[in-house]
Amino acid sequence: MVRNPERRITLVDAAIEVLAREGARGLTFRAVDTEAGVPAGTASNYFSNRDDLFTQAGARIHVRMTPDPGQAEAAMRPAPSRELYVDLMRWLVRRMTAERTGYLALLELRLEATRRPALAAELNRAVRAELDANRLLHLHSGLPGDADVFLTLYLAMTGLMLEHFTLPEVLADRELDALVETVVSRIIPEK
Repeated sequence: MVRNPERRITLVDAAIEVLAREGARGLTFRAVDTEAGVPAGTASNYFSNRDDLFTQAGARIHVRMTPDPGQAEAAMRPAPSRELYVDLMRWLVRRMTAERTGYLALLELRLEATRRPALAAELNRAVRAELDANRLLHLHSGLPGDADVFLTLYLAMTGLMLEHFTLPEVLADRELDALVETVVSRIIPEK
């Protein structure tokens, strides 16, 4: 395999773009080469097969979607409260909307993981690590609610984001920020 890390990242990012736009069936080496603007056959020099390409996209997607540490630190500065949680979840929605391609590609990867064991292992590892880190942040930050409250909010926000990105007309009669506030206020106890 060729060892040019920058080119590999470019190709994996191109794969994420293809996944978001065309789905898993459209993810071919040729489509990745075209998206990345590289000569035909380049992707096949970097990935041993489609499973490898999917798995590396699964590893990269979380890097792309992780917020800048400085922004995350700034978001956590206000005093812990339900209102801060509303602000944090609205910030999450804005970040995911700005990285719409990444979010849609992640949904494609999750579905494809049901058929690809290596991808399932990578996504299980990455999502579990992220969930555990966020749970610990919640517990140590002084935000209201215990670990079960955090998990309930995580699951509710995951569902809200799924609707927002895949079938936005379902919730078109409700303003997104108001939906976020409703979800948080129904789950997070007042402190």
